Amino acid sequence: MKRERPKISVIVPVYNVEAYVEKCLASLAGQTYPCMEVILVDDASTDGGGRICDGWTARDGRFQVLHLSENRGLSTARNEGVRRASGAYIAFVDSDDYVEPGLLEALYGALTENSADVGVCGDVGLNLNPAPAQVLSAEEAARCLARRAPFLWTAWGKLFPAELVRQIPFDPKALCCEDLLFFYQVLKRAGRIAYVPDPLYHYVYRAGSLINHGVTERRCTVLSVLDRICADAAVHFPEAEDCFRQVALDTAARLAMQAVEDGAEGDVRDYLRRFREHTCRHFSRRALALSPEPKSAVAELALWAGAPVFEALASACRRIKPRRTNGTE
Repeated sequence: MKRERPKISVIVPVYNVEAYVEKCLASLAGQTYPCMEVILVDDASTDGGGRICDGWTARDGRFQVLHLSENRGLSTARNEGVRRASGAYIAFVDSDDYVEPGLLEALYGALTENSADVGVCGDVGLNLNPAPAQVLSAEEAARCLARRAPFLWTAWGKLFPAELVRQIPFDPKALCCEDLLFFYQVLKRAGRIAYVPDPLYHYVYRAGSLINHGVTERRCTVLSVLDRICADAAVHFPEAEDCFRQVALDTAARLAMQAVEDGAEGDVRDYLRRFREHTCRHFSRRALALSPEPKSAVAELALWAGAPVFEALASACRRIKPRRTNGTE
């Protein structure tokens, strides 16, 4: 007799993504994995997204929806979905993205066939360099975060045991990069991470999303998240400490470049001072050496040297960009 496979609960937070959510939910309905439930958490959407969720629950018994009375944020929406989940495994999907039919099948196979704690797949949209299928230790997975390849710390594109997810709820105070804090805590508890390169998750770039909406105080909460992670890693994860410090350096440099190029919610120079202070807290030669590419290391080093140096570098980059756009070097 063929053994029945365990249920997978898919958590989908929904907030003002009416133009995207139908494609997302249709892709989940087409999953080849035979035993799943899809828990939609409507985070008080003000568009028609909530009605689309109602439509799916009415016609597909695998779908259920929870409508929150007020907008409470991504972390709370995910936590509410986890509380309702009845599956042995949990996957997260963002409602403006979509997935291939074999997503859950491949993730479950990667996890169980390799006796792993987490299954991870490739994606389309983040332009990461894929790698061969492999099983990584938590330390090796941490190095992937520093290299930004072959996967990142996103909650999506992964499969977790439900009991593990319930141990580490998403932090509602982390208003940006809550996934990073979550995945760090996963790595502290995970012994083996199974990676399959198949690009089964489609990340959709959306100009109005938080990470593509300029430098704001909300986005800068990632700095305190990284401070927490680096301090904890020094004690509990010393072999990966430099990897996380590299993430801190890279994040500060990327935010600084965006502030100079696109402006910020407030005084740009004040933000640059804060980004430099963050860089100085986490700077080391070992962390700098982990930079995924030379231009990243140059930006991180310039920010460490001081805001004026970084502004001069950013200004030079702006002058170069138009020439490259016109096909000249």
